[in-house]
Amino acid sequence: MSKIVKIINLIRSNNPLVHNITNYVVMNNTANALLAIGGSPVMAHAVEEIEDIVSISSSLVLNIGTLSKNWINSMIKAGKIANKKKIPIVFDPVGAGASSYRNITAEKILNEVNISVIRANASEILSLAKQSNITKGVDSTIESNKAIDAAVKLSHKFKCTIVISGVIDYIITQELITKIKNGSYLMSKVTGMGCTSTGIIATCLGVENNSHLSSVAGMAIMGIAGENAEKISDGPGSFQSNFIDCLYKIDSDQIKLKLNHNEKN
Repeated sequence: MSKIVKIINLIRSNNPLVHNITNYVVMNNTANALLAIGGSPVMAHAVEEIEDIVSISSSLVLNIGTLSKNWINSMIKAGKIANKKKIPIVFDPVGAGASSYRNITAEKILNEVNISVIRANASEILSLAKQSNITKGVDSTIESNKAIDAAVKLSHKFKCTIVISGVIDYIITQELITKIKNGSYLMSKVTGMGCTSTGIIATCLGVENNSHLSSVAGMAIMGIAGENAEKISDGPGSFQSNFIDCLYKIDSDQIKLKLNHNEKN
């Protein structure tokens, strides 16, 4: 718990630059969320400026939500530069399993780039592990606990942390599993909340290089802010703006009071 508080304080004092190669749908929401917690987001996709932007960033997000050939090329280039400069990368395989193009792209990124964290829903995790191709667009059709075994295998295979987001979030680094039960049902009613959590994890990684701890912190921040926002919201519309305010206001007292998690090896 104290480690999560320390990460939040470091974010607010250091303002880490987070380079997001992400999708059109979530750019504004993600940027506002990262600003609210103290990060400094940049959304840069042009291959011509990738090297310059990656080189000054604290972390990198690769999100395949709205794919194109040029963006894929930028993601691969950015990932390789980040690896060379030891900049942590969070990969969000949005909609993996929904099309062969997405599956091929996700596989290409994972084979060519060393990833620090994969953040996805259960359907996407099972697709990456080639255990299922059942998905509904970019939404999960499977409960998060059903993908734990697949996540453990992926963590070993790619030597990274796996985050399965859902009603209950699981953070998995090989045999280390942390479960977080914070959150709100309204989070599933606002587009891009999963992508936002990816960006927040990347922001945490910008100040703390332990991928498991940063992922736990990111998901805890998301969940607690979601719970706080639900209490003052009338529906998805007001929740979206209230969530940003709650990210901005989150503090050590809220984390100590509300964090609901457990960990096992």
